[in-house]
Amino acid sequence: MSERIYEYMKITDLKDMLKKSGEKYADKIAYQIKLGEGKYKSITHKEVREDIDALGTALIDMGLKNKRIAVIGENRIEWEIAYLSIVCGTGIVVPLDKSLPENELKSLIERSEVEAIFYSKKYEEILENAKYEGVGKLKHLISMDRVEHRRGIYSEKELIEKGKKLIQQGNTEFIKREIDNEKMSIMLFTSGTTSASKIVALSHKNLCSNLMDIASILDVNCNDVFLSFLPLHHVFECTVGFLFALYKGAKTVFCDGIRHIPENMKEYNVTVMASVPAIYERIFKIIRRQLEKQGKVEEILQKEEKYRNCSMEEKKNAFQEIHDMLGGNVKLLISGAASLDSGIEEKYRLLGLNLVQGYGLTETSPVVAIGTKKYYKVGSIGKVVPSVKAKIIHKNQEGIGELIVQGPNVMLEYFENRVETKKALVDGWFYTGDLAKIDEEGYIFICGRKKSVIVLKNGKNIFPEEMENLINRIEGIEESFVFGKQMSEDKNDIKIFAKLVYNQEIVENAYKVQGKEEIYQAINGKIKEINQTMPHYKAIKGIILTQEPLIKTTTNKIKRQNNLEQIRKEEADAIGKFNN
Repeated sequence: MSERIYEYMKITDLKDMLKKSGEKYADKIAYQIKLGEGKYKSITHKEVREDIDALGTALIDMGLKNKRIAVIGENRIEWEIAYLSIVCGTGIVVPLDKSLPENELKSLIERSEVEAIFYSKKYEEILENAKYEGVGKLKHLISMDRVEHRRGIYSEKELIEKGKKLIQQGNTEFIKREIDNEKMSIMLFTSGTTSASKIVALSHKNLCSNLMDIASILDVNCNDVFLSFLPLHHVFECTVGFLFALYKGAKTVFCDGIRHIPENMKEYNVTVMASVPAIYERIFKIIRRQLEKQGKVEEILQKEEKYRNCSMEEKKNAFQEIHDMLGGNVKLLISGAASLDSGIEEKYRLLGLNLVQGYGLTETSPVVAIGTKKYYKVGSIGKVVPSVKAKIIHKNQEGIGELIVQGPNVMLEYFENRVETKKALVDGWFYTGDLAKIDEEGYIFICGRKKSVIVLKNGKNIFPEEMENLINRIEGIEESFVFGKQMSEDKNDIKIFAKLVYNQEIVENAYKVQGKEEIYQAINGKIKEINQTMPHYKAIKGIILTQEPLIKTTTNKIKRQNNLEQIRKEEADAIGKFNN
């Protein structure tokens, strides 16, 4: 368990958090919003809290007290104010995945029984249809973009102004409303198909225990600038990005899109970012291309060796030109939601970029463990945060077993799903479904999902994520999916195969090849090199090459079952041939 290193503000619920941090950081800038080229608008912490109080007051005035209200849209201040105005005194907030197709979105609206929904312009037509078709209990549509109430659609901006007038007239119902921090206040859908997704019931206590834990071990303060990129409906971004920034009195800026991450980091002087491995891999490739253009790769490699055992501060000074590519102010990069290649992690840290791995789940609000300045090992997710306990059960000879956790951050239940709740919560412990090992110093190493492990005829276990990290290091390979294939009538006769997504231009330039057959031979040669570095039973026996992206969640996690089903639909002779 990590020890608390820094002083932290004690809070009982999110409303308490807003009050205490609002008083402490009232005049600090909470959001810097881009209005156009070179034009920005700054909003203080005091102004944000006033808008939250006003919107919450207006929502109760609309008759939405104790109701379920959804929020959907891209990352923006209106999303965050809507979320907090719901959860801090109005009702239950239901964040929805902005990437869902229309049929799935309507299904979740029906399942969650929301009566109102905040949305951005992109979803207006879909949601108007849902309302007039009578989907679920949906009654009220609230636009984040409209400036006035028209055709039965409310304007968030107008509701805020209305709420301010109600407060001036003496309406304090929202402001004075007390929070029961142990009741369900947040409903989150797990990723998966609509019918299979579970609803995670979280409380204020769950989220606040997590905020206090990470505040006590991470060096973050009111002068930091957070870049918001990951979708806000995902609990990783919601807790570690959005809520944590407000808790610490920091500033939030919104990313213009995946291609703009490095320039946005420079533009806003970003100091803190929470993202997924794919983004850090992308940033690293951008840095490397810049160095190649400048002919400095060899020089940097030599400097890495020279400064390998130096402090992070000394490395930062030595590699200042690389830091300047990202604005020069980065002090903390947090990787979560998927497995980070330890090679990439080590590269960042060799350059003085403080990249740490965190681990968590929707069901744990989300952070279970995270690397810190004090507790850090390459390849590890660090130690559990102060309020959480973890242990490994059903260990094999290598000490690998299922990771189970206990703490105030663990969900209340899977809403209205006793069967799944009973499976996941046993004697106060949450069964994560992840396989891991814990070393003698308490550092946790995640090996893979219990469901995705491939068991061979000889009883050996293959962790696909581990092998995918190796494959993804091949130049020109953008992502990969490792799976087991039954080779005979014997269901235990399993061999390892991989589906590889490649970038044709990079592959052709890197290996001086042209055409599908030459590309196949070049990549297959690299796979053979990987096979030579591992035991024979782990060897990859066949590959599928494609330029089509794998099926993934909005946080870039590979949907293993969906990809497996897609492969099974392909022709039997696709193995070892092209699929594009």
